[in-house]
Order: sequence, then C-alpha cells, then structure tokens
Amino acid sequence: MKTTSINILITGDFAPLNRVEEFCLNGNFKSVFNDFYEVFENNDLNVVDLECPLTHAKTTRPKTGPYQKAHPDTIGALKYAGVSLAVMANNHIMDYDNQGVKDTLDLCKQNGIATLGIGSSSGEAAKPFSLETKGKRIGILNFADNEFLSTPDGSYTCNPIDPINGHYDIVKAKKEHDYVVVIIHAGNEFYRLPSPRTKQLYRFLADQGADAVISHHTHVFSGYEIYKGKPIFYGLGNFVYDWPGKINSDWNRGYVVRLSISDKLDFEIIPLKQGNEKPGVFKLAESEKVTFDKDLEELSRIISNDEELEVEFQKYCQSVFPMYDAFIEPFFGRYIVALQKRGWLPKLLSRQKRLFHLNLNRCQSHRDVLLRLLKKYE
Repeated sequence: MKTTSINILITGDFAPLNRVEEFCLNGNFKSVFNDFYEVFENNDLNVVDLECPLTHAKTTRPKTGPYQKAHPDTIGALKYAGVSLAVMANNHIMDYDNQGVKDTLDLCKQNGIATLGIGSSSGEAAKPFSLETKGKRIGILNFADNEFLSTPDGSYTCNPIDPINGHYDIVKAKKEHDYVVVIIHAGNEFYRLPSPRTKQLYRFLADQGADAVISHHTHVFSGYEIYKGKPIFYGLGNFVYDWPGKINSDWNRGYVVRLSISDKLDFEIIPLKQGNEKPGVFKLAESEKVTFDKDLEELSRIISNDEELEVEFQKYCQSVFPMYDAFIEPFFGRYIVALQKRGWLPKLLSRQKRLFHLNLNRCQSHRDVLLRLLKKYE
C-alpha cells in the first residue's frame, strides 16, 4: 500500500532584525513572507533556525563577535508561517546569557513551537525531536560548531558537533525512527563551499545513519551532493536576515529544502531572495532562477571533486590568513594591522611562539588543557 508523503520544510537562518522587526511589531507578518508564504503551506512540519534570542534582556555573555537579539513579539512571524520547530544550536542564541535563552524558550513554549538542539543539560540538548505521522516516525537532530554554545555558568547549552557523540546519537535515533534528519549550524562564514574536513564529517554522519544532512550558518548558500543515496546540503544561506549593509549581495540569496518522505526520501530545493530594497523574503523570478541554478550546479560540481575542493579551500584560507594572523598577535587593532601590512611594524609573535601555538592547537592532548584554561575567561 502506497503511503502519503510526509513533507518537512527546513530553512536557513531566521533573525527578525531591523526592517523585519518593525514589520513584526506592527503585526505586518504578510510583508515578512510575501509570496514565499505559500511554501510553508500544506507541510507536515516547518523547521526554522532561530538565529537570535527573542528577549528584552540587556546583559550579554562574554564572547567575541556581534551580539544579536530581537523583540519577543517577532515570535508572531513564526506562528504566522506555521513554524512548529525552532532549531537553536547556533552561535547567537546564547548572546544575552541565561535570561535571553530562558525568555526565548518560554516564548516558544507559550506559542506551541518546539525547540531542538538546546537545553539545560548536554543530554537535553542532544535529544532528538520526533515526528510521528502517516505511519512513519521521523527523528531530527541538531548540532552546531562549538562557538559560544553555552552560558558561562552552564545553565543552558547547545548541542556541539562531536563525531563520537554524534555517532552514538544518530545510531540511537535510527533505532527509534524510520528516518533521521541531521541539521547542522557550521562552516566558514561567507565562504560558499565546505572545507574538505566538513565534507568528510557530513559524509561520516550519513554513514552513521543520517538519511539527510542539512547545514546553515555561513550566510551564503552552497551546493549539495547525493552521497550513497542520501542528500547532503552544505549551506542553505540566510532565510530572513535583514541587514541593510548587505543589500544585493550573496547574503540575500539562499534556498530552503522540502523533504518528501514515504518509502524513500526525496527533496525539493526552493530558492529565495531576502532583505534587498524590499525587506522580507520572496520567491525568485524566472530569470533569477536561471542564475541560481547555474550557481548551485557549479558549487555542487566543485564539491564532487576532492582535488578541486581542496584548491578552493586553500584559496579561501589565503584570503583570510591576514585576519587570523592578526587575531593571534599580542596586540590587535585596525592601525596595528595596517602598519604590519605595509611592513612598517614587525610581527610581534615570534616564529617559535607560532610553532608553540601550532602544537597547542594541533595536539589533541595539549588542546584539551588549553580549552579548559581559556574557558576560565568566559
């Protein structure tokens, strides 16, 4: 007997900031989703990566990088679109410390939106979400790069990527579900391809039993591959992430994935544009789809070729080496970096010291101690 397909829609980063936040505060949710709203209709589950806390909290946690939050009333946008699962293993959900997390979790619960990849313990954060419908049981797991994933006092934590724990979690989930979907928040920001390590990791997760692996975080979309019959999407790009300084850039292009599950798993890629002159998310015009398809095909082609993927990653590394080099210098700042680039100020970190840093980071045993030392400063 042929079963009816289970449709699961999965989006990239949702951060209801700036103009989108204003829409939400005015109750104008239609202008957030526009013609893309119909993509959310008639699915069995709509899943969104909630990229920032929805809170009035003012106390931030110690970290590097920007802090982000949105007004609690922006939860109405998720309700309007019929979102019933928010994945939260990401690098911004902890920005406003315990209160920001608590406010967001309470808000989701009050509005009937389940959460995943976060909890008051590592076990809770690793627990899968289960969807049981139409004679099938679907399990969803959520992991993230370990980038400020917990509050300093440990009250809340997200689920970090760990190949060993990931293996056990997927194997266990597979025993309890017909299909397992892994959603990951990871990658190098603004780089449109996975690193060779990332490709190896995602394939490993598929080998452990994941039937689909879907990634976001990099703010630009990447390609995909079918590995042993299982789709791996290496980057969805942003979904709703209004940032005026990024208008008409790769930041504003992305796609969502609709999984269709019956006796097998199929998928549909639905491209989008967001946050340009008109805020909100929209479908692409036919001419824009042609460009999108060409870009997606080219990215996927590079991913399929290990040698070419390594070459492209090396190019990316060369482009960001100056930034990373500046990070490890004893003193850091715009003017110091400018003087060093011009050769007017020598590097302050000696070659021997750089070798020492290499050894501390590359050797797993040294790295275990180093991480515990540096964690004291959170």
